[in-house]
Amino acid sequence: MKKSKHVIPIILFALSAFCLLVGAAILFLEHSGELTVEHTHTHLNNEAKNTETSVSSTPLVSVEELPLEKEEPAETVSLDEVSSNEEAVEEVIPVENPYKDYFLQNTDMAGWLKIEDTIVDYPVMWTPGDENYYLYRNFDKKKGKGCLILDTDSKLCPSSTNLIIHGHTYDDNRHIYFGELNYYEDKSYRDEHPIISLYAKDCEHRYEIMAVFRSQVFYETDTCFKYYKFFNAYAEEEFNDFYDNVMALSLYDTGVTASFGDKFITLSTCSNHVENGRLVVVGKEIESGDSYIAIDYESNNDN
Repeated sequence: MKKSKHVIPIILFALSAFCLLVGAAILFLEHSGELTVEHTHTHLNNEAKNTETSVSSTPLVSVEELPLEKEEPAETVSLDEVSSNEEAVEEVIPVENPYKDYFLQNTDMAGWLKIEDTIVDYPVMWTPGDENYYLYRNFDKKKGKGCLILDTDSKLCPSSTNLIIHGHTYDDNRHIYFGELNYYEDKSYRDEHPIISLYAKDCEHRYEIMAVFRSQVFYETDTCFKYYKFFNAYAEEEFNDFYDNVMALSLYDTGVTASFGDKFITLSTCSNHVENGRLVVVGKEIESGDSYIAIDYESNNDN
């Protein structure tokens, strides 16, 4: 009986110790789990903080502040440059020669001479082998009142410095060809009819009347200015000799001047102021008119 009394307290003590051990174990395990969770949470927080620090350490730049790729400035062209370029590029388009049919009818025709609002509106013939061939022949080569004649030593295409055209004044007491050139002795008439047009094969040549004067055909031995001997100026001295003499002889000042390199047309007709007298009208070439399509003589012969 006494033994049983001693056994029961031991058993109870053992059970209490066991419970204490189990409770301590449970507390230890719970504490260990909290440490693990807390450690993990702390690690994650540190990573987040590091990331935040890393991002925040790089200064933020707005889209507006980002450097844009620079565009090359567009090339600017002035209106003058555009205009000059257009002029340079502009192509001269040849047109049909208004006197094409006459050139085809007679290959001796050098061009067509015309002064607006006058009777001067005729073909000009050129026969280097016989300058007087058309003196008393018509355009169709039949005997008649003659034609305007381009001096043998004058040339067109390319043009010589001076083109001299001879023409009759009267025929049966009627004005023909150059019969009205004497009107140019009056300056007012010149001012009303200042332009001479010569329609050559290649283009229209335009001249402004520069001088009007009286002269004559001199003897070969005469040492004086002979306007009808000047065709080409190969040197400025030759040019000035013709120009200065023409301007000095002119009946009035037209206001037209010329310089070395310019070209002229000289219209010459008979005048009765002296024996072998001549009335002379000189024009300086200005801007050319239309350019013409080349005349096809071969096709015309085939027809």
